[in-house]
Amino acid sequence: MSAVRTVLGDVPPGRLGVCDAHDHLFFGSPRLPGQELVSVPAARAELTAFREQGGGAVVQWTPYGLGRHAADLPPLSRETGVHVVAATGLHQDVHYTEGALAALRGRLADVFVAELTDGIGASGVRAGLVKVAGGFHALDPHARWTMAAAAEAHQATGAPVAVHLELGTGALDVLDVLCGELGVPPHRVILGHLNRSPDLVVHRQAAASGCYLAFDGPSRANHATDWRMPDAVRALAEAGHGDRILLGGDTTTAAARSVGSGPGMPYLLRRVGPRLALAVGDDLVRRILTVNPARAFAVDWR
Repeated sequence: MSAVRTVLGDVPPGRLGVCDAHDHLFFGSPRLPGQELVSVPAARAELTAFREQGGGAVVQWTPYGLGRHAADLPPLSRETGVHVVAATGLHQDVHYTEGALAALRGRLADVFVAELTDGIGASGVRAGLVKVAGGFHALDPHARWTMAAAAEAHQATGAPVAVHLELGTGALDVLDVLCGELGVPPHRVILGHLNRSPDLVVHRQAAASGCYLAFDGPSRANHATDWRMPDAVRALAEAGHGDRILLGGDTTTAAARSVGSGPGMPYLLRRVGPRLALAVGDDLVRRILTVNPARAFAVDWR
């Protein structure tokens, strides 16, 4: 049977409830000094605030080497009552030292598979997805290397592959590589940050492949295109692709958390959901927050 692999174990998809399909409880990169998400109490408060707004699950897209705090995720999930899904994978090369990347050469797919099946480090926490990243309108050798490893991990486990699109660009190139060249079924691919490039034609082309499109930027509160998200979602729904849409907050800095005076995870349900409902109706918003993520992250695990 299909199951979503959470940090507390595999659960039936229908138990996720309302899902923030792309966010971060913990995140740290040498490219963003001083903006790290490292506080366990703040993560607990953010999950609690999300739960109070009706949230049931959060998918953390923080990949290998960027401060996932895997061992802290199970107690946070138990204490707040929010399902948490962790990620394996690798971000763009700018987020890592040359030594860190060199140590993964020749074994990247093995690392992904191990974290999906055995657990992340000594934590025992198993990842439920693979996160990789493209570049701005292009895929460099690093992106192709990580996507090849992600495809291997998918073939070995069935795990979905989530992709950071730099400023929302390169969606079709990613699909050409992951699905066309590497054989990952489109319905196992989740494209992130489509709100940052509101190209409605590309959105429809990507959705027509069968992949999922994540609109996931409101907690960042610094993208001029976010106000166009309801129109983009409505266009997809009118084209028959309402079942391909996901929503997330993508909280990447301490200041963006609701406990740090930012919008944070609760904003997705407190403001984004109601605003979106004015464009597409309450029923579609409910399905985007519950039915779609349950399908996107459920796997017949191998």
